[in-house]
Amino acid sequence: MREKVGKRRGPNRRDGANFAALRRAAKGEFGSGAHRHYNARPMNAVIDRKQAHEASKLAKRLRHQVGQAIADFNMIEEGDRVMVCLSGGKDSYTLLDILRRLQAKAPVRFELAAVHLDQKQPGYDPDILPSYLRGLGVPFQVLEQDTYSVVKRVIPEGKTMCSLCSRLRRGSLYTYAAEAGYTKIALGHHRDDIVETLFLNLFHQATLKAMPPKLRSDDGRNVLIRPLAYCAESDIAEYARLQGFPIMPCNLCGSQENMQRKQIKAMLAEWDRKFPGRIETIFRAIGNIAPSQLADRSLFDFAGLGAATQAPRVDAHAWLAGEPLREDEGAAG
Repeated sequence: MREKVGKRRGPNRRDGANFAALRRAAKGEFGSGAHRHYNARPMNAVIDRKQAHEASKLAKRLRHQVGQAIADFNMIEEGDRVMVCLSGGKDSYTLLDILRRLQAKAPVRFELAAVHLDQKQPGYDPDILPSYLRGLGVPFQVLEQDTYSVVKRVIPEGKTMCSLCSRLRRGSLYTYAAEAGYTKIALGHHRDDIVETLFLNLFHQATLKAMPPKLRSDDGRNVLIRPLAYCAESDIAEYARLQGFPIMPCNLCGSQENMQRKQIKAMLAEWDRKFPGRIETIFRAIGNIAPSQLADRSLFDFAGLGAATQAPRVDAHAWLAGEPLREDEGAAG
């Protein structure tokens, strides 16, 4: 008796519905028919795993960049007392969070505390930051100074308030840091802030300078560090969103649309859309200076380059006045 040979079973009507549902699921078209024959949870689980992976990569990238900046510029040393200036914005929240994570595994021991300045702006909620910081177990101090009224009184309506506001804020924070014995003040400026400042000074001050990752304050009392110097603002914004930081908006200057910094930011954003990576290239150039290829006579001795050692130095007045060199001076040369 011949044994029946099994045949490959072709897709039946139910299989076809499953395949169609799978295609719709892959495209995000989860209709009612698809739900009857296809469970969307595995697809959502794949998406969730991918998002978690991307979030983990972002956190690692930011921690690496902050750690690299700290090492490159020797920002934090053994026994330092670091005061993190916490404004309530995405940058300072991210700075505090990453420094806390690095502190747990840092090769040096250092203290970390958050300091916030209540500037008495309208609508300010005094409970947001204290509640958040108590939950973290981070030592903190909230200072109070009515800089809002001062700025509103001094600056005419419609004019940029940022310059005066930041000076008053820095004065309060720096004075407190010196009195409280902090050895370093950590600020939340990032890579994009540094590049924007470069162009602000270039376009409006005729000066080629930006924000250094580390510097001493003008009064000499404080050392300022910017651990986010290598971090892109877009990464910081995404990290803050994922972490769910309780962002506190600035009501003092948030409505000023024509600030010079915003114009620079828009220019750089347009460049980066057309030429991805340009902001990073500009930032790298800030750390790759060739003084002999610029024109700053205080940084490079152009006058002495190739000059005869015994020749008299002719000043600008002589050149502009067209005074001929006397014969006795020429002979001496």
